[in-house]
Amino acid sequence: MTAPVRVRRAVPADADAAGAVFLACWHGSYADLLPPPVRARYDGASAVALWRLVLAAAPDGVLLADVAGHGVRGVVRFGADPDDARRGHVFSLYVHPDAQGLGLGRTLLHAASGQLRAAGYDTATLWVFAGNHAARAFYVGQGWTPDGGTRVEEAYGEPEVRLRRHLPAVTPVQ
Repeated sequence: MTAPVRVRRAVPADADAAGAVFLACWHGSYADLLPPPVRARYDGASAVALWRLVLAAAPDGVLLADVAGHGVRGVVRFGADPDDARRGHVFSLYVHPDAQGLGLGRTLLHAASGQLRAAGYDTATLWVFAGNHAARAFYVGQGWTPDGGTRVEEAYGEPEVRLRRHLPAVTPVQ
């Protein structure tokens, strides 16, 4: 897949596409990470319903990677950190398994970081499953580092670690 990629803001009509990317990751990428009962919480209908709610609540905080001829293959959701509104936060980043390794995650994460910096945040956080070694390595490669925060959300039952990154200043266009 070497088609051009357009990063764009999501609109409510993108709930089906965002739900499909989420679901493919939930059942594919997390197959060895989350127990089957947790993964079974989402099917096609519930994934789309989830993204309808997300897009209705915070449409400005969702960007999509739209690949020419292939449709939406990645989604990132970001905004204020719910634990400290002085920081930005990346709530989720999903790249469809058939498009992983093509740079879409890096492109979306960079775009979200730029949006957070433009909104006035100089640092951002995110949570990643402790056992998701590939995702952790990806984030570390993008300049995110563990800050000592850990949690286990009841809904997932898996340990997570918090990563943090200083957001570089936005270079003004001249």
